[in-house]
Amino acid sequence: MIDSNEYKKVLVEHLSEFVLEERKNLFLKIINNRTRYLTVVLEDLFQEHNASAVLRTCDILGIQDIHIIENAYKYHINKDIALGSSKWLSFYDHRELENNTLATIKHLHEKGYRIVATTPHKKDVELEDFDVEKGKFAVFFGSEVPGLTQLVLDNADEFIKIPMYGFTESFNISVSAGIILNQLSDKVRKSEINWQLSENEKNEILIDWFTKTIKSSKLIISEFNKKYQKND
Repeated sequence: MIDSNEYKKVLVEHLSEFVLEERKNLFLKIINNRTRYLTVVLEDLFQEHNASAVLRTCDILGIQDIHIIENAYKYHINKDIALGSSKWLSFYDHRELENNTLATIKHLHEKGYRIVATTPHKKDVELEDFDVEKGKFAVFFGSEVPGLTQLVLDNADEFIKIPMYGFTESFNISVSAGIILNQLSDKVRKSEINWQLSENEKNEILIDWFTKTIKSSKLIISEFNKKYQKND
């Protein structure tokens, strides 16, 4: 029987032979800094420049998973703003139901995530006081004008806010995401938390990255599978 983890490991080694050494080393460096301890959820963003800016921020900060909730609006990416960042991230689209918010929250709870709403709330904590060590967490960002829906607020486990000292009551969504994710990502990485991906997760993502990079990757993998199964 083929061992799935061993298969992925060997396939990564095989695919790495088809890219320049510099490219391979870059992939290995970046994958070691990727995390799923912190994940991001975007609920009904409709301005593509904001959505794309958040993706770019996530890639820069090494946040691998992005959950997209589409209830009223379809999610679009502006390639000029995202600068290819979406190519390297793992997307989870939630669009099948009439209202996908509760289903997404349930899915993340089942995966062991705390649901964290980014909004001023009577039970909120300021960003710098948020405890990242209590367990992995999913940060929800809402639509540009109305913000997060009441469904998120009613089902969130915790609430965080950015300190504000001016007349304006809120940040632009992409600015808010940049501030919050930068600080939380930094706190996670400076903690004693085991925030890195497992070796199996790393190999799954590396296969995806190599596949997107190598010409004729499908043919290469097909030929590899024939030899691998023959030798098993």
